Amino acid sequence: MSGSGTYASPPCMAAEVDPAYFDPQGVDPAQVRDVARWRRAERIRLAALREELGQSGRAQVSAAIATHLGTFLAAHGARAGAMVAGYWPIRGEPDLRPLLARLHEMDVRVALPVVETRAAPLVFRRWTPRMRIARGHWNIPVPPAEAEALVPDILIAPCLGWDGACFRLGWGGGYFDRTLAALSPRPFAIGIALAAARLPTIYPQPHDVPMDAIVTEEGRAAERTNTA
Repeated sequence: MSGSGTYASPPCMAAEVDPAYFDPQGVDPAQVRDVARWRRAERIRLAALREELGQSGRAQVSAAIATHLGTFLAAHGARAGAMVAGYWPIRGEPDLRPLLARLHEMDVRVALPVVETRAAPLVFRRWTPRMRIARGHWNIPVPPAEAEALVPDILIAPCLGWDGACFRLGWGGGYFDRTLAALSPRPFAIGIALAAARLPTIYPQPHDVPMDAIVTEEGRAAERTNTA
């Protein structure tokens, strides 16, 4: 499927499947449950921020983010031959597909994330603007099974919320965290978010893996310096 729609890419919706989920590695189960309850409430609030923008507002935000992100990507090696993993937008997420299409035209190899195994790291399949799109887990559009598998040099992930330490609040499935923890070498990870979705902290837990940078409609909002 192509064009605008209501689908999204990040397959991170396990919290909707199991709303009582909490990190079993947490030192204090009560504290972990408190954080899980807080995060569920924040996800509802932050998702409403997107909806309040309306279609035209989301389009303006998407265009502004794409402009800033394009410049940022160029400075971080997104050139011919590089592999960049984007996402298919759903639920009001910024739509960066026009930027991904431009990267494709520049001979950057573009991929989208796919859940091939539940509760496991994501895999990435090559995407081109005119390719046939299949339906993956949670009905999310993904490249078909025969598409080339890629390992990204740069990974772009949508965020519901974010903090100044570049930790990302997603839908709660933990797929991007598992993926970044498993990939070696690790790709340069960029979170995409609304500026208004910044939080003082997401109360990071043992399983949380920070992004390397956050980009919003206002530009680069945060970047880690110890990304080695």
